Amino acid sequence: MRSNWIDVISVCAAVLMAGCAGTPAVTQKKTPTVATTAKSGAYYLDDGPDAHPPTNLNDVPDAVPRREPLHRFANRSYVALGNTYTPDTEIGSYREEGVASWYGKRFHGNQTASGESYDMYGMTAAHRTLPIPSYARVTSMSNGKSVVVRINDRGPFSKNRLIDLSYTAAHKLGYLGAGSTRVRVESIDPSQYDVGGAPLQPGIYLQLGAFSEADNAHKLLRKVQASIESSGSTAHVVLAGTLHRVTLGPYPSDADAESGITQIKERLGMASVKLVR
Repeated sequence: MRSNWIDVISVCAAVLMAGCAGTPAVTQKKTPTVATTAKSGAYYLDDGPDAHPPTNLNDVPDAVPRREPLHRFANRSYVALGNTYTPDTEIGSYREEGVASWYGKRFHGNQTASGESYDMYGMTAAHRTLPIPSYARVTSMSNGKSVVVRINDRGPFSKNRLIDLSYTAAHKLGYLGAGSTRVRVESIDPSQYDVGGAPLQPGIYLQLGAFSEADNAHKLLRKVQASIESSGSTAHVVLAGTLHRVTLGPYPSDADAESGITQIKERLGMASVKLVR
C-alpha cells in the first residue's frame, strides 16, 4: 500500500513493470508513465534511492523472526490487475524461485498493506500471498547472498516478478543497480530460529532465563558463552511473544542434558529447565 488506498489503487493497478505493493481491494486500472528501462535500479520513472542515502546500509540487521498475530484485514482475498489473490492465513512451508525487484523513495513513508509506514531503509518486503506479517529468507541465485525480511506489504503484481524488497534488502543482496535479480524465497517459522536468524535443530534444550528486555537476555547469553563449554551445544536467544528466552542446546540425550544442568549450576549458580524441540 502507499499513502492511502485511493492512491494505491491508481498507482499499483497501473504499473506494468514495477513491483509495487498493494491493497486487498485493487480494482481500478489506469495507464501511468512508466520507465521503459531501469534507472538506477528503479522500475518507476520517479522512483529510486535518496540523493544522500545512509552510508551504513551493510550494517542494517536482518529482520528478526518472531511470532506475531496475523493482520486482521491484510490477509483477505483481493483483486489486482484483474487477478484474484488469496493470501495464506497461517505460517506454512513456502519455497519458490523467481525475480525480485525493489521499491524506494517514491513510496518511503507511505502506508503498507499492514498499515505500517514503508521504510526503504528497513528489512521488509512485499509479496502477493505470504501472510502479513511473516518472515522469509531471500537468497540471490547469482551470488549466494541471503537476507531475512519481514513481509508487511502486497505486490508485486507483474507476472514476471515474485517479490519486492526494500531498498536496503536489495542493497544487501547486491542488485540495486540491476533493478532485479533471480532469488529463492523461503518462509520462516519463527519458532524454529533464534533472534540472530540461526536455525534451531530438534533436540533437548536447557532454558536458563526469560527476559522482557533483549539487552538482559544478551548479557546472559554472553555469560553463558564465556563460561559453559559443551560440545555440540550452543547458546541461543529465542524470541517467544514478548519474552527473550536464553537456551543452551541441543543435547543429544537426556543424560547429556542432565549433565548440562549440573554444569550450569556449578559454573553459573543458576537453575535451568529442560525443553524438547
